[in-house]
Amino acid sequence: MPTVKSLDDLKKIREEALKKQQLKETAGKSEVIVGMGTVGIAAGARETLKAILDMIEAENLSDIVVRQTGNIGLDSFEPIVQVILAGQEKVTYGKVSPDMAKRIMKEHVVGGEIITEYQIKE
Repeated sequence: MPTVKSLDDLKKIREEALKKQQLKETAGKSEVIVGMGTVGIAAGARETLKAILDMIEAENLSDIVVRQTGNIGLDSFEPIVQVILAGQEKVTYGKVSPDMAKRIMKEHVVGGEIITEYQIKE
């Protein structure tokens, strides 16, 4: 156990523990992250998120973690969806409409094929 000398040390230990817990919870699962900052919401991120959740429910998909995050920092590409499949690099998609979100879910999250025409190269 690391020694705690200050409040900052305690915060760092807590953050590391939370990260480890999140890794355990998402290990082996597909992760879909939707940017829900103000710009994303204004660009239609709510509808994009709803399309993703509706597809998961309609197709009875499992082992998919859907998370919301704040501003991803690429405002001109909002709404943004990031996909992380087990053992692979994160893929970021931009200007994702609800129809595009359904295609991303079907082809990338379920099928494992990156849709390069929607992809943002970071």
